[in-house]
Amino acid sequence: MKISLALLILLLAAAWTGSQGMSFRSSRGRCCSKEKLYSKETPGLRIQDYLYTPPTCPHRAVLVKLLKGIWVCADPEKRWFQEYLKKQKKPNSSST
Repeated sequence: MKISLALLILLLAAAWTGSQGMSFRSSRGRCCSKEKLYSKETPGLRIQDYLYTPPTCPHRAVLVKLLKGIWVCADPEKRWFQEYLKKQKKPNSSST
């Protein structure tokens, strides 16, 4: 009886820790600290994808996927990123 109760407690603790750890990693993993912001201006041709960090992060940032699959943190207010966004929203003039 004592062994099965201890096993049950152990399993419940492992399940709780696993679920808490997973949510902690997923939200924390997508946050950027001010010290980690990529300072170099990046040409739009080098950007493959981007996503904004969640509002739960302490600093507003954008995760930018560069060529070769490298993800860097960037300040979404920087001129180079704003220019990239503007170019993404323009319709393709060569398609007419």
